[in-house]
Amino acid sequence: MPKPFSTSSMRLWQLVSPALPVGAFAYSQGLEYAVEAGWVRDEPSANEWILGQARNNLAALDVPVFLRMYDAWQHNLPDKISHWNATILALRESYELHQEDCHLGNALTRLLKSLGICVPAAGLPEIAFVTPYSFACQHWAIDKLEAAHGLGWVWCENQVAAAIKLVPLGQTAGQRILAAAAEAIALSVEQSLRCDDKDIGMLAPGMAVASALHETQYTRIFRS
Repeated sequence: MPKPFSTSSMRLWQLVSPALPVGAFAYSQGLEYAVEAGWVRDEPSANEWILGQARNNLAALDVPVFLRMYDAWQHNLPDKISHWNATILALRESYELHQEDCHLGNALTRLLKSLGICVPAAGLPEIAFVTPYSFACQHWAIDKLEAAHGLGWVWCENQVAAAIKLVPLGQTAGQRILAAAAEAIALSVEQSLRCDDKDIGMLAPGMAVASALHETQYTRIFRS
């Protein structure tokens, strides 16, 4: 007998869809400056920039924090939610990255409210994207590891969409990068499962510098 299809999987597709109106398409996470500086100039360098961050940065920060927040929502631990929300925002390495995370977090929180799902985060002065994302995943009974892979996928897909516009790349080149991203995301989730609390936090000086310099870049398409 084939396994019955779960509606929770479709809920995950909804959360990671490019059609989700949270404004992620407006940000490049430093990629626009990296292209301007010549660090990213073609398909191989775009592949290295995007997948390198997927294998390292996502595995060291976003995904392990998501896993902890999912468990905290499941066990009704508001202090843990507050702690990890503050942690991920504090570890954003530029003002631009911090503001982007808050913008996406607020946008997803408002969207979920319009869908009848109120994220119980009223006491948080700022809300990171992973906070309402993890709440929605737990609320809709989306498998935790599936949701972790989804978080990695939506980040990679947004970066590929930005690279297609900026480098520029063809659509087929973008799909090749996304095909390779599947393995990188799987590795990042596997690594995040072994990540201790004390090891959470990424060191991505290239992205941090690119993001900070993008804030004052003379001409730019993406939001600062």
